[in-house]
Amino acid sequence: MVLIANMKKKAVAQNAVYCITAALGKIEETSDQFTRSWFGNVSPLFWRIPILIWATVVTAVSVASFWGPTEKFLLYMTHWGLMFIIVESIFGILVVIKKPSGSSDATFGLPWYVKTYWVLYNITIPVAFLVTIFYWGVLRSSVKKLNYAPNPVLDIMLHGVNSAVMLVELLCSAHPSRLLHIMQPLYFAGVYVLFTIIYFFAGGLDPWGNPFVYPVMDWSKPEQTLIVVTLTALFLGLIHLIVVGIASLRDLIAKRCLRDTTGVYNDGFDA
Repeated sequence: MVLIANMKKKAVAQNAVYCITAALGKIEETSDQFTRSWFGNVSPLFWRIPILIWATVVTAVSVASFWGPTEKFLLYMTHWGLMFIIVESIFGILVVIKKPSGSSDATFGLPWYVKTYWVLYNITIPVAFLVTIFYWGVLRSSVKKLNYAPNPVLDIMLHGVNSAVMLVELLCSAHPSRLLHIMQPLYFAGVYVLFTIIYFFAGGLDPWGNPFVYPVMDWSKPEQTLIVVTLTALFLGLIHLIVVGIASLRDLIAKRCLRDTTGVYNDGFDA
């Protein structure tokens, strides 16, 4: 009993390290899970290629119709999220095309490009949901409104369809989302927050000449901004939790619907 208790404590401590360092942790998934959909022999290329095309076209249109200097295009989390959708889709397609075979092991684990795709997947999906909710729930309802997307169709594409395409990726994929990976999207958001701080103290201005990127993240008002950042970080963590729940429910449905359930169901809430 003492030995079992010590092993559990060691496992908890190890998982805590994995979580804090945003590592993937102990990998029990096979490479095959990343190359297929959960509902049969349908290839992920059927949705990852259209998503890549969509994101690339929307990016090109966004740059062409950007309301400020082109060099300020990447000031916004919306555009960071869009770039990540492109990169995530590219690696998702690469994983399918290269078709890595065999199971992972403690020595070699998954191929580097599969790991990279998994990290991008863990970041891109909750960030896309956050962008949509933050935009419509906070920016569009704030006292100081700025027109971040003069084109109403582009507005929907950037702040609505972005979540829809990532929901398709989440619902159709066969690999899991894990609670253990919660720090990956949070660290990504932390990098963006650090960027806005550096930009502010460097004297950077938004395209309208304001000393902030978003009016609700004005570092000349640090107390107010820290509250917004903290609440947003907590909400992003909640979104990741919801993503893990959706993935676990998806896998549970797959387990009940498919005859061959080998490697289909992975409980994302297990440490």
